[in-house]
Amino acid sequence: MTNVVLVDQDDRPIGVEEKLRAHTLGSLHRAVSVFAFDASGALIVQQRAPGKYHSGGLWSNTACTHPREGESLIVAARRCLKEELGVVASLRPAFRFRYRSAVPPGLIEHEYDHVFSGLIHGQVKALQSEVAAWRAVPLAEIARELTAKPESFTAWFRIALPLYQQWQERGGERLGNPYIEPA
Repeated sequence: MTNVVLVDQDDRPIGVEEKLRAHTLGSLHRAVSVFAFDASGALIVQQRAPGKYHSGGLWSNTACTHPREGESLIVAARRCLKEELGVVASLRPAFRFRYRSAVPPGLIEHEYDHVFSGLIHGQVKALQSEVAAWRAVPLAEIARELTAKPESFTAWFRIALPLYQQWQERGGERLGNPYIEPA
């Protein structure tokens, strides 16, 4: 049984809850998303494995997870890259955002998401139980795909990608780790 860290609107921990129960109730919890790029500057995106408890078969950012109780955000980000894609990356905090979205089958993603950005080192070796497929795509191209077929992407990626682009336009790495309100 996996737990998630429940947080208040300001990302202060207020307890833990079993992951599926938190997604059934729509409890606000902490999450981590990674936007990792290859040496050419292309974003690594993954298609979630069909057997995932939600959003199976949908395309998403490089990796994502829920930090474990007592686990730092950066450690969680590194862990999910290793667990899902078998890689390490030099990561930096990018930005944070909060969202709530219904996801089939009858679940609710309500997350305070911490986004990390970085460069992948080594060859991707995706774990099939986590990742059905992956590819390296220029950021502008994946943004066009998202606009053309939003239903092919996870709920959080539909929000996070435009925020990532906005963060970059504002100065990216120089900004620290701001909270950005989704539109």
